[in-house]
Amino acid sequence: MKGRKTGSLQGLAWNVLGALLLLAGIGLAATTERSLLNYRAVAGLHGGEVIDLGSNSPPAGGEHGAMARVTGTPTVVEAPRDPDFNLRANTPVLVRHVEMFQWREVRVGSGVHYELDWVDHLLDAGHFEEPHGHANPPSFPLSGKQFDAGLVRLGGFGLGSVLLHAIPGTQQVAPDPGALPANLAASFSRYQDYLVTSARPGDPRLGDVRVSWNEVPLQELTVVGRVDGDRLVAATDAADGKGYVVQVGDVPVLDIFPDLPVPPEFVTSWRILAVLLASAGVFVLLAVQRNRREPLLALGLAALAVGIVAGVLWLGSDTRNMLGWLALALCGLLLTGWRLRRAH
Repeated sequence: MKGRKTGSLQGLAWNVLGALLLLAGIGLAATTERSLLNYRAVAGLHGGEVIDLGSNSPPAGGEHGAMARVTGTPTVVEAPRDPDFNLRANTPVLVRHVEMFQWREVRVGSGVHYELDWVDHLLDAGHFEEPHGHANPPSFPLSGKQFDAGLVRLGGFGLGSVLLHAIPGTQQVAPDPGALPANLAASFSRYQDYLVTSARPGDPRLGDVRVSWNEVPLQELTVVGRVDGDRLVAATDAADGKGYVVQVGDVPVLDIFPDLPVPPEFVTSWRILAVLLASAGVFVLLAVQRNRREPLLALGLAALAVGIVAGVLWLGSDTRNMLGWLALALCGLLLTGWRLRRAH
């Protein structure tokens, strides 16, 4: 009687162990796939999962359409040029600013007074409270413009125009009067970091014009964008409405996207371990309940169970992963059927 009770307890213990191993395998597979799903879901808001290419990484060919992180200092291959003033600069973006010395109306409380100052847009004196004696010129002789580099590379990738314009920082460019075309050299002279039409640059008069340029400095950048051949561009279909990031310095992906969960590691190893744990559990249950010690049958049943659970998790999210797990389940079903037919 005592021996029968002991055997019953041992059988129960082995059943519990088998069930726990089976559940552990299925649970590990579900947890791994769920963490990968969550990571990809958040990454999808920013354009997709980011491949970290680091610095000086040339296009590999298999990355087209993926989001990539590239770091380094940009190289200007085709520098921008202001053709009107024959000014060229080694920068991704060159911006010309034009200002005119004009009357402007200043209100302080209920009082109004007028002063001459440099302004980058035309002020219509007709809207002044006291227009008499404060008339401004009717138009600007020149306009401000932006000139983009023809080609800027970062780590082997050309940067799209949206990414160029997102590069932070600006610094003034010193003009070269000697490079001016003859028609402008007669009107402009250098004063500090400006070209001015003033006869006395330190004492400008109404209607005088001054021109200056700003450039985007070359500095270490971290750029996240979509790979389009040998270029990085903005992901126009990103749910966040942006689809790119440009930051100064070497910035990790998790710092760029603080809402992004930590990406799961060793995914393939965890998947294999999940199937092996489930197989061990099924093997124990078969040995205890059916007195059958068949590792291939246990492997088939475990692959069937784990494959179905994991495949269902990917349903509607990632067809490739879903089909991969369902293919494993089908292999498990075929292996199980083969072993059962052999047993009979």
